[in-house]
Amino acid sequence: MLGRRQIREKVVQTLYSYHQNPIKTDVLEKNMFTEIEKIYYLYIYQLNFLVALKDLAERQIEIGKNKFIKTEEDLNPNMKFVNNQVFLQLDQNEERLSFNSKHKKYQWDLHDELLVKTFQRIVASKRYQEYMAEESLSFEEDQKFVGKLFLKYVAENEDFHERLEELELSWADDFHISNSMIQKTIGFMKQNQPSHTLIKMLKDEEDRHFAKKLLLQSISHWENSEKKIEERLENWDLERISLMDRLILITAITEIDNFPLTPAKVIINEYIEVSKVFATDRSQIFVNGILDKYTKDISRA
Repeated sequence: MLGRRQIREKVVQTLYSYHQNPIKTDVLEKNMFTEIEKIYYLYIYQLNFLVALKDLAERQIEIGKNKFIKTEEDLNPNMKFVNNQVFLQLDQNEERLSFNSKHKKYQWDLHDELLVKTFQRIVASKRYQEYMAEESLSFEEDQKFVGKLFLKYVAENEDFHERLEELELSWADDFHISNSMIQKTIGFMKQNQPSHTLIKMLKDEEDRHFAKKLLLQSISHWENSEKKIEERLENWDLERISLMDRLILITAITEIDNFPLTPAKVIINEYIEVSKVFATDRSQIFVNGILDKYTKDISRA
């Protein structure tokens, strides 16, 4: 599920959209939750890619079995990759299967060039060769192998990044969130305990209320928050601050003012992390400085 930090990121993204194209707040709110739901689609799309790698390997084995002239490998193929227990659990996951039955576009064609190219890279890798040569079988080894495979060939795959941008522009910004969800999904798996549920986007109504309140309060207090920022600038005009830095600060100050149960230090640290996603290294220092000064000025613990 989305943590509070990721919810804060989505609020900042939504405020950026609002700044570019002001619309009614009820429509804006609906759009934000739609964008949050799209992360789940990305999450399933990536899980489907992992399963498709297994399916492609199975197809290659079947092709070998049907050759007119067969090699020893064709006759006695190494089944370790296709029998990987993590792949099998993902393949049989009921929630994933239910989603795919309603959303055919997020499934992978086994002839897809990106899928085939990635599979070929995996097969040619040293890690794959070592994994396939190891005779011992354990769930932990399977889990570790798929986790590393995902990081190298999906999370760090530039071609995969480009495909996401082609399908859904917002996925480029949400890729790191989905990657974290995939890693948690793989890490949470247990041997002989197939999981039939995947990670939800919002944990409960409390998280939904937090996202809605933070968004609407940020908009309603926009000008007032900007004044608070401006009052704490030294030899600098508000207009010279980058839009993203300004939005991060507006959201942070809104939370400091309207969510008293969350310690100020926690809020500051969270928005420093948000700035790492959307802004520059210098932004982190700037955001920290303004928020630290503001909380001290108002004696907010």
